Amino acid sequence: MAYSDFTLESVVPTFQLEKVDTVGLFSEIEPVSPSEYLTIGLAKKAPLATTIGTEKARSEMIVADVLVDLLDHLDRNISLFSGIDFNVDAESGLTGVCDFLVSLSPNQFYLEAPVIILVEAKNTDVKLGLGQCVAEMLAAQRFNAEKGNDIPYIYGASTTGIDWQFLKLAGKRLHIDMTTYQLAQCDRVLGILSSMVAQKA
Repeated sequence: MAYSDFTLESVVPTFQLEKVDTVGLFSEIEPVSPSEYLTIGLAKKAPLATTIGTEKARSEMIVADVLVDLLDHLDRNISLFSGIDFNVDAESGLTGVCDFLVSLSPNQFYLEAPVIILVEAKNTDVKLGLGQCVAEMLAAQRFNAEKGNDIPYIYGASTTGIDWQFLKLAGKRLHIDMTTYQLAQCDRVLGILSSMVAQKA
């Protein structure tokens, strides 16, 4: 198996997770204003990516720009990786390529622990990315433990670029925020992502 083989229905029992569905898990997070560059860029690119209608277009034209703005907001004290192999546990099926991965290390040349956020880009339905995202979060949890990094939470997001849904993993307890955030609320999306890095969510 690989990350992409997991659905939410399969990953929860396979790894004996306790799934907690909540509404507004991140609703109290302070918004972060997007940069002018991001605002202008999304105004041009989001309609085009939506019209093209592929995961690649949405990933490259929307999601990547949002995450680069996160990088800049945090003064490049984190690192961002896209489309890298993240093979952690082949026997458990925790192998494959991650769309986007954020590490708390500023090292941009190779992945160091701790891994903190996994973002899975989907074409039309954020729910289709939840299982794969959870599997990647579990891999990040194991990766961090092997590196001796005691990070209490791993976060994830499944997104179409336009719709964003967020997750939080604490041990075996999986929190899924039932609230879907829109790209039009980009300041909310950036605020949530920033809080994840700061472990304030």
